[in-house]
Amino acid sequence: MEPDSEIAPAASARAQRSFALGSPATAVLLLFVTLVARYATLGNPVLGFDEQFYLLVGDRMLHGALPYVDIFDRKPIGLFLLYAGARLAGGEGFVQYKLLAGLFVAATAFGIYWTARRHVNEFGSVLAAILYILWLNFMEGEGGQAPVFYNALMIGAGALLLSAVPRADGLVAKGMAALLLVGLALQIKYSVLVEGVYFGCAFLLLARRHGVSLGRTALFAAAMIALALLPTALVALYYASLGQWQAFVFANFVSVFGQTKGSFAREVVGLASFVGLFLPLLIVGLIGPRRPTAASSALERRYLIGWLASAVFSVLVYWRFDAPHYALPILVPAFLLLASALAARRRVAIGFAVTALVAGQIVLAISISAKGGDREARAVAALAMPTSRCIFVYNGYPALYMLTHSCLPARWVFPGHLNTADENNPRALGGDPQVITRAILAANPDAIVDTYPVYKFGNPAAHALVMQAIRQRYTLAGCVATRGRVRLVYRLRGDKGPRAIESCPAKLRAKIG
Repeated sequence: MEPDSEIAPAASARAQRSFALGSPATAVLLLFVTLVARYATLGNPVLGFDEQFYLLVGDRMLHGALPYVDIFDRKPIGLFLLYAGARLAGGEGFVQYKLLAGLFVAATAFGIYWTARRHVNEFGSVLAAILYILWLNFMEGEGGQAPVFYNALMIGAGALLLSAVPRADGLVAKGMAALLLVGLALQIKYSVLVEGVYFGCAFLLLARRHGVSLGRTALFAAAMIALALLPTALVALYYASLGQWQAFVFANFVSVFGQTKGSFAREVVGLASFVGLFLPLLIVGLIGPRRPTAASSALERRYLIGWLASAVFSVLVYWRFDAPHYALPILVPAFLLLASALAARRRVAIGFAVTALVAGQIVLAISISAKGGDREARAVAALAMPTSRCIFVYNGYPALYMLTHSCLPARWVFPGHLNTADENNPRALGGDPQVITRAILAANPDAIVDTYPVYKFGNPAAHALVMQAIRQRYTLAGCVATRGRVRLVYRLRGDKGPRAIESCPAKLRAKIG
């Protein structure tokens, strides 16, 4: 048995030397993989409804609009500032925000690599980082959803926590830096709160473990809490200085409680789809080594599992599973844990990554087919081009306001705020959606954009108001079809705007009158 025990470490050492990129080369590789994996999305201005809206808000901020006051939404202002920054890069903004998001993706992936390298070889660490990039395409993370940005901050906080596990030196500085990163992440999306609480508690446990006195631990806790809340407090003070404290508080902290949750059956189906997205990762994880050999590594693994549990809990407690991007925060600790399995099974890991790359491109193609891409978006924009008034995107691409250079018909310009059942509550919006819709229609927007078939989880009362206005004052100007749905553009009767009624199928024209 002794010769075998000598040969195994030697073989392992040779394998490690055979794959040693180093940090600079790994950073370049991850940037390249990010570009390849996301290249198909760059020219698509209507990648996701959420990010279309974020870009619209960022764009209007540069023209003086103030989030929560002039445009309603619940996302923290940090997310809109990122999109405003992308607009400063020139162009239409659609490519620019995706390039910015890609930099954050590559930074997050590099953070996964760097953190995993503490106890996993180069190969496993690099593959874990690459798979993070590729897995985003399965979960609506191919563009600029909020977790795409804040995951980069959370891997920084997580890396600081794990580095503080084995030794006490620098513990306080690491904890304060980590919670400041959490505070910045909170200004991208508040859902990171649960992970932030976990990080704070973990640092306090480490402080006691390393012999820090109870009094100093209490001061440490206060400092971490203050730093985590600092960015949000600064934003709140800014709004208070403008006399808009109530608008800020309502949008950021109150309105979410006015939303209606989906039915239990609907959410369970969504949860099952979430589980399906993570099932391949679980299978690969089970074929790898289960226990670290070093005691310090085992302790870090326990803290890492705690991080994963907090990320999972933050998703479950929100109890909305209709969009897979809600689960994106789970990917960072999940791939850190998966790195050792990838290191142990190289052929499986490479095959897994290649399969993920190809499958991810198929998913992107299917998504474009269903939602539409650049051609479809610009075709709808051409039909909806305003002549003297705003357009009203009741159910369609939020990007149309930018593509048509339209003014905004109301504070509530994200279509889902007025056309979905879960927002049909004045306590969710700060105004009755039917009253808002009626006011928009009373201004006779130049064009109304809707989608057929009618959204099954929509707001029937608001839709009835739209259809009533259409029957009274509008005619169907044109249609743009994607797989499974048709974008409908209605224009005021007698206006001189573009029309292409021949683009609408005869059966559809007859059905919608």
